[in-house]
Amino acid sequence: MSSKMENKSYLVQMNGNGVHGKTTVNGKSLNGSGVNGKGVHANGIHHVSVNGSLYPAKAKSRRQKWEVKPSEMAKNTLNPIRSIVDGMKLTPNPDKPMIALSIGDPTVFGNLPTDNAVLQAMKDAIDSQKFNGYAPSVGYLKSRKAVANFYSCPEAPLEAEDVILASGCSQAIDLAISVLCNPGDNILVPCPGFSLYKTLAVSMGIEVKLYNLLPEKSWEIDLQHMESLIDERTSCMIITNPSNPCGSVFNKEHLQKILKVASKHCVPILADEIYNDMVFQGCSPSLASLSSDVPVLSCGGLAKRWLVPGWRMGWILIHDRNEIFGSQIRQGLVKLTQRILGACSIVQGALDSILNNTPQSFYNHTLSFLKSNSEICFNELSTIPGLNPIMPSGAMYLMVGIHMDHFPDFKNDVDFTERLVTEQSVFCLPATAFEYPNYFRIVVTVPEVMMVEACGRIREFCQRHYRPLSHDSNDLDQ
Repeated sequence: MSSKMENKSYLVQMNGNGVHGKTTVNGKSLNGSGVNGKGVHANGIHHVSVNGSLYPAKAKSRRQKWEVKPSEMAKNTLNPIRSIVDGMKLTPNPDKPMIALSIGDPTVFGNLPTDNAVLQAMKDAIDSQKFNGYAPSVGYLKSRKAVANFYSCPEAPLEAEDVILASGCSQAIDLAISVLCNPGDNILVPCPGFSLYKTLAVSMGIEVKLYNLLPEKSWEIDLQHMESLIDERTSCMIITNPSNPCGSVFNKEHLQKILKVASKHCVPILADEIYNDMVFQGCSPSLASLSSDVPVLSCGGLAKRWLVPGWRMGWILIHDRNEIFGSQIRQGLVKLTQRILGACSIVQGALDSILNNTPQSFYNHTLSFLKSNSEICFNELSTIPGLNPIMPSGAMYLMVGIHMDHFPDFKNDVDFTERLVTEQSVFCLPATAFEYPNYFRIVVTVPEVMMVEACGRIREFCQRHYRPLSHDSNDLDQ
């Protein structure tokens, strides 16, 4: 390379307009503009020298060897379900086919396909070739408008600007927690509750405070306990309705009591309402539709109602009240979406059609099946000594209490469910994964014949290991 080329450098405009063809030779600018000591022209143009003559020799690295460590965020990220399940010894009985009642994915067994109208909407979006590029970070305007129109109601009106599209409801929850909370803050989370809340919060340095749900009241919130946890660093309360893992559905009166607590202490609500449309009888109003002064970020998506969790389409509905969120929370959400351009553009292109053209009969069939399977499971397990199933009112789950005193062969719910796999090839998720020991969760999306078979095996397992207590004459199981 010639000495002339070695001394050639380029001026790079720092306002994002690209590289300009002005040059300097031997450190002298041909356009006459001066260069400061940092290689930056007085007019805001960076000077990048090819031979590095403008810069002092780089100091020797203090690192003497390779040492690449995971970040604190990575080390602090833990999924309780995975940590528990991965530690279980799951060796099914080879004489019995495995029945997994543990996975909250309605597509696993193929008995709950999505509707043809939903598939056609995706095909049309692909064939149009209009959605192969990057969408805006918050989602296409038309798609956001479709969601706003679908969920808008007089009590809680929505416009397109109130909708943020995300890669599934889980990313929506991540965005909501991220915009509301700083490290050192705390959030209120239901117990038992979806494990993702804790996974996300702890990884961000946010404290999780668990408020109790009451099994004897169909998993209503212990409002007194929840209120006792609130302090000046409480940045939001998470309300899951209908519930994973409980399958509970709060009535209007209970939701109003929750809002009263939030209003009293000026705590915004993150409403996880992914199962809001999966209620067996009647409907459960959204929290926002009942709120007059509490701002709500409602998270939802296509995954459950439309039975397409793998399509990764979720959203946040911003229900501001009295401009409490104001422009800053909205702008914060927009900025956070720019970290990862999340929602799939093809699904966005199909969203309007999916929301408006899916027949009501599809929803009715899904709910009818889930309700029927829940009743089969509840009725069967209710007659098994030592178990206490709690009938759900929505979602896809049923929680079952284990009277551990009657099962001395097992240390806890994890041991109980592990042995259930070993002996009967039935896998239920131990509720320790939801911070609620001595229960297990059943997913009710399996085909009816498998549900009946699984309940029969659970009965056989319990009969083998059940032991009466000496004071059984006063026992609630008798």
